[in-house]
Amino acid sequence: MRIAFIVSFLLSFLHLTAQEHPPLMAYTPDVYGAQNQNWGISQTSDQTMYFANNSGLLEYDGVNWSLYPVPGGSIVRSVKAVGNDVYSGSYMDFGVWKKNNKNVLEYTSLVQKLGIELTDDEQFWKIIKLDEWLVFHSFSRIYLVNEVTNEFSFIESDDQITNIFIVNGVLFFNKKNEGIFKFVNGATELVSKDANLIANNLVGAFDLNGRLLIITASNGFYFLDNGSLIPWKIDASINLSSLSIYSATKLNDNSIILGTVSNGYFHLNSNGLLKYDLNFEKGLSNNTVLSVFEDQQNNLWLGLDIGISFINLSTQFTVYNDTKGTIGSVYSSVVQDGYLYLGTNQGLFYKPRQSDSDFVFVPGTKGQVWSLKVIDDLVFCGHHLGTMIIKDQKVQYTIFDSPGTWDFKPLANDPTIILQGNYSGLSLLEYSSGQWNFRNKIEGFDLSTRFYEQKENKIFVNHELRGLYELELSDDLFSVSNVSSVSTVIKGAGSNILNFSNNLYYTSSEGVYKYDDTQQDFVSSESFNSLLNSFSLRSTLMDVKGSDDLKWCFADESILIISTGSITKIPKPEIIPVSLDNFKKLAQGFENLTKIGVEEYLLGSSNGYFIFNSNTSKPNHLYSIKLNSVEVNKVNEDRFKLDLKSDKSLDYDVNSLFFSYTIPHYDNIVIKNYSYKLEGWSTQWSDWTQDSYQVFKNLPYGSYRFKVKGRTGVTETTNTSSFSFVVNRPWHLSNLAIVIYISFIILLWVFIHNSYKRYYKKQQLKVLKKSQEDLALKELESSKQLMQLNNEKLKLDIESKNRELAVSTMSLIKKNEFLNGIKNELKDKESKGQDLKKVIKIIDKNLNNTDDWKLFEEAFNNADKDFLKHIKSLHPSLTPNDLRLCAYLRLNLTSKEIAPLLNISYRSVEVKRYRLRKKMDLPHESSLTSYILEV
Repeated sequence: MRIAFIVSFLLSFLHLTAQEHPPLMAYTPDVYGAQNQNWGISQTSDQTMYFANNSGLLEYDGVNWSLYPVPGGSIVRSVKAVGNDVYSGSYMDFGVWKKNNKNVLEYTSLVQKLGIELTDDEQFWKIIKLDEWLVFHSFSRIYLVNEVTNEFSFIESDDQITNIFIVNGVLFFNKKNEGIFKFVNGATELVSKDANLIANNLVGAFDLNGRLLIITASNGFYFLDNGSLIPWKIDASINLSSLSIYSATKLNDNSIILGTVSNGYFHLNSNGLLKYDLNFEKGLSNNTVLSVFEDQQNNLWLGLDIGISFINLSTQFTVYNDTKGTIGSVYSSVVQDGYLYLGTNQGLFYKPRQSDSDFVFVPGTKGQVWSLKVIDDLVFCGHHLGTMIIKDQKVQYTIFDSPGTWDFKPLANDPTIILQGNYSGLSLLEYSSGQWNFRNKIEGFDLSTRFYEQKENKIFVNHELRGLYELELSDDLFSVSNVSSVSTVIKGAGSNILNFSNNLYYTSSEGVYKYDDTQQDFVSSESFNSLLNSFSLRSTLMDVKGSDDLKWCFADESILIISTGSITKIPKPEIIPVSLDNFKKLAQGFENLTKIGVEEYLLGSSNGYFIFNSNTSKPNHLYSIKLNSVEVNKVNEDRFKLDLKSDKSLDYDVNSLFFSYTIPHYDNIVIKNYSYKLEGWSTQWSDWTQDSYQVFKNLPYGSYRFKVKGRTGVTETTNTSSFSFVVNRPWHLSNLAIVIYISFIILLWVFIHNSYKRYYKKQQLKVLKKSQEDLALKELESSKQLMQLNNEKLKLDIESKNRELAVSTMSLIKKNEFLNGIKNELKDKESKGQDLKKVIKIIDKNLNNTDDWKLFEEAFNNADKDFLKHIKSLHPSLTPNDLRLCAYLRLNLTSKEIAPLLNISYRSVEVKRYRLRKKMDLPHESSLTSYILEV
């Protein structure tokens, strides 16, 4: 879809008149931020511009303006750049400005440095370079300073020194009332004291074709030949003789620029012919030109009494702006018989092509003119009112008076018939009877026909809203025999049908389609689409008026003029770099480009036009990009500049950076673009952008390298500017902190390790102890169980022993009872016989048998181990019989049961018990048996 975009570059900020001239850019004091007057202009090797301004030294790099006041705040009257150093002259001082490592100018007063004693109220109006010397000019002296050797000298004059010049390495100066002098071999020589020189101030002196040209302020131009003044008689002198010239310079092409006090500036070629003149009415912001300067790109700068102007002399373009609004918007143009015709929304205008005169209105054409075309040396004018024939700058006659004629196209097979598109269809014009006449309207098709083309016996008509139609005409051309809609193409605003190299093409925002004769339909054009897809288009293809072989369109940063190759017939573009951002709007779809010369084109705009010549040698300047500054800041603090000469190490909290860069390129017709990348952050170059700065915020710590490149139009800069820096780790991530952290971690690890080691050891000991305790418990339990088993066994043994003892005791008791019974029986028988006594003796022997006691004692000790020893130890006085009694008492035997065992009577047992108590010292109330059992 065709877009509405701006068409008339620089006219948005230019104020031009009927004169066609190079584009001009005006900088007002509000723009550059200093006072009105600018007394001098110069440019450093890196192409930065400097201006001597009332407020100080003014710097401009193509993007940024910077003001440097001189110490004391005086007016800067002069400026001269030598390399990248800048010298300035002011009131009672002159000195040098040098860039520091932050790209900021610093001033050194040479007057103070060299101890120069000045005269009263000296101001330095001009600075020039002469070999190794710098020459500073005031009205009373000329100072020559060698900054390397710190030498200086001066030329003093009683009369005012009005100006100084360098011509072919020789210093010339003008003394009021004395004439012109030169300084040679350390001495001054009078060159001429012609009355014209004495009576007039000299503004300039130049070598012009081997002759010394003198320009006076108000008395014309002279060549100085062998001390004689010879007037330079030129056409411009008649116009300039009454002017007061204040400044002058000779350009590299030998043309001369003159700045006047009240009439702007004049541009003369080397033959003295006037090329351009501009003043306030024609575009300058002020008529007083205080200084003029040609920069390294051969463009012109003017220092004005109010502001600064830039004249783009090196461009291919000239511009025309209708400042009075008389002409209006240009919709069509054509050159015929040496006259340039403009068809506008106000009517038809003309002027001689090579003249700077104003355009003249053609009577009878008031209103909208849509198209102009030369056919048979006549200008056909397609007007809102119909069709007019223009000859000799007049309307010869109106050939078609029905509303609205869009265009004219002679029939391919009959040039005597013209097919014209109208508001309501198609009609025919025919050449007959020596003139063109209206033939007929073609019936059967009434849609507005602005875009149409012929193909054999068919007419293709494109309607942006209704689509593309294929018409077949009747044989007599009076009607349409068939109408069909072409469905293979996409309709829409900006679409067009055109003929290119004898082929039919349909173009829209969706692409270009070519009519295929075999398929009898439109198919995608690979050659055109592959070509156009490499550009960012701002319009679709359009016809170049005045040429059947050329098409054109707007790209994002250029105009493309497309022709066919002489051999391959493949479309090829001629790229005209131009910034579309400087264009004013023209009605959408009515952009028009006309070929008005061999390589000359006119592009209509909403308030005039501009012309470019593709055959003009294009500027071949090489541009470089430079990094202006790198600024950083902490949060909530102002930015400060970094040293650009060395790599920088930044604290972690100073991690937001502002990069400013520029291409010192002052041509606003061609756009400047930049691309950057931050290595360490990204490996890819950014998209091209017009922004001349880039901000990075909150960068993480690490090493970075910022790189930026640029381009003007389609040409990239010769260099890439870069800046390396490091964002340090935060204090908590610094090397020392990391060492501390590592040490702490190691110590913590050791501590934790030891703690865990102690813990695990403790746990191990605890587990071991528990295991031991469990083992001990188990062993105890086992021992207990074993003891229990042993006890049970012992108990069983004791019970067994006790049973044995009881059995033994009972057997012994029974035996003794038995024997005592026998003995008693025998005694009762009072058997006195020897035999009885012998038997009684045997019985007594058995009753008192110690073997029975030993057997008993052994059994008793097995049953009650060590009792007898223990009781003996408690009562050492016990006798064996006492111990025997204790044993029986231990068995809890009664006295009655004990008596047979001791072979004594019951009473005797009681007596023994009594005696035993006494030996044991038992209290009376204590039971002997109980005591024996408890021991």
